[in-house]
Amino acid sequence: MLQHIKIQNLALLDVLSLEMESGFTAVTGETGAGKSVLLGALSLLAGARTDKSLLRQGADQLEVEGALYFEDSAEIDAKLEALGLPASEAGVVLLRRLIHRTKMPKVQINGSLATLAQLQQLGEAWIDFHGPGEPQKLFQERRQLELLDGYAGCSNEVRGYAARYAEWRSLLAEIESVQTSERLDPAAADFVRQQIQKIDSVVESAAAMEQLERDYTLMSQAQELLAVATECNEALVGDRGVGTQLSAILARMEVLAELHEESAQQVERARSVLIELQDLGDEVGRFAGQLDFDAEQVAAVTERMNLWQELRRHYGGSAEAVLTKREALAQQLAIQDDLDGVLAKQQAAADALQAQLVEAALKLRQAREASAATLAAKANELLRSLGFKQARLAIELIDEAELREYGQNRCRFLFAPNAGQELMPLNKIASSGETARVMLALKTVLAEADATPLLVFDEVDANVGGEVGRAVGAEMAQLAAGHQVFCVTHLPQVASLAHQHLVVTKSQSEDSTQVQIAPIHASRDARIEELARMLGDRQSASALAHAEELLGAD
Repeated sequence: MLQHIKIQNLALLDVLSLEMESGFTAVTGETGAGKSVLLGALSLLAGARTDKSLLRQGADQLEVEGALYFEDSAEIDAKLEALGLPASEAGVVLLRRLIHRTKMPKVQINGSLATLAQLQQLGEAWIDFHGPGEPQKLFQERRQLELLDGYAGCSNEVRGYAARYAEWRSLLAEIESVQTSERLDPAAADFVRQQIQKIDSVVESAAAMEQLERDYTLMSQAQELLAVATECNEALVGDRGVGTQLSAILARMEVLAELHEESAQQVERARSVLIELQDLGDEVGRFAGQLDFDAEQVAAVTERMNLWQELRRHYGGSAEAVLTKREALAQQLAIQDDLDGVLAKQQAAADALQAQLVEAALKLRQAREASAATLAAKANELLRSLGFKQARLAIELIDEAELREYGQNRCRFLFAPNAGQELMPLNKIASSGETARVMLALKTVLAEADATPLLVFDEVDANVGGEVGRAVGAEMAQLAAGHQVFCVTHLPQVASLAHQHLVVTKSQSEDSTQVQIAPIHASRDARIEELARMLGDRQSASALAHAEELLGAD
């Protein structure tokens, strides 16, 4: 659920900080007061694309922050990990979006910089918008099928089926590749064998190739290195080197120590320097000795290096790439040696997988068919309470000609708002009011299958009133038992049933206009006054009495 939201410099709003609660929240206000500001802020946190026109006039930066809380954080943490983002802290996910007038926009998730695409993918996990002009997930046939599968309790089976389907398609692609590949004639097969032998004679591992390159470099520079190393050795420990001179100095210092006891410490230091100097000279001498390569050894390394360079040019710039090519060549040769046998084995495996998929797809269809009828019946019952006296909702299963990644059938939600009208796909409904109420009915029934924590309804009560409006509010309250629900509404019948109530107001002066959003659910008098305004007149005794009646004993 959304625990907290902070908005700064969005449209006509200066700054706002709201603590949000679970359950049903109604957002009301005069027409044009700016109720869309809160929806806009939620859209930004969900990853909606926007431009700098949303910045409040005179402000340099728009900022929206949100804190989400997930009681069971395992699923959201898995999604965050998949997106390469930090996990939640005790189930809390922090979102922040900045839009600057002259700088690049910025997105942060749990304090880490993120992309807009990551914010959008995360948004799908915590918020769902419903209302005029908003993209409806329920309009997408694939989403309809997902919800039907969730209602049928077979989502895990669908995921298992999809994994086997991917394996089957991959195997079919391999079979096609083998069938369409050209058969190797004897000469081509011999060439492949020679290439494999050449790779085996040179490339052992990545580490071995790195050592070969070091050895080759050393041998290539051996003559120059030998001359320099010999020169250094002579300078250190030769007859006229530093070591010989230091030995003579040490002898004189020993005489000095005999004459002056306090000089004994300097003698020990000189002796240590001489020992270190002799050790250094010996190391340089041993290195010089290692540079004396015989011609046969140099020729062998040079030949192997030339072969390695040739293989690297042909098959890739690394030992891993060459070894991968070696395996591909070996597989090609193995297939050629027993092409019919390989194809028969692969085809048998593909046929076995296909048989499993056909059986699984049939079980999925049976589960979907049974659940589709139940889901449609429950939705139709709710639709009658929402003012559709003769409306019909149906869920049509459509068989596919071949297996697909979701089975061998898909579904389509159909709706007819009035008696005598033809059932049409859900996304063909013309009236936004009808659309919103159908969404509400479906959402109520599908609540147990839809794990989206926050549902946002924008004017779901459009074109309804009276008893139907009260029914809409009741369904919203029922839906809020398992979700956090936000509803922008003009109907007092709906607002009166909300657990929390936010009022949007607009104030104007000669040179500025500002929007404020304030919670009023803690004050019964404030709610009664707002409901009376929605009924027509906040000063009217009858409107105030009706408002109090709507609010009930709460």
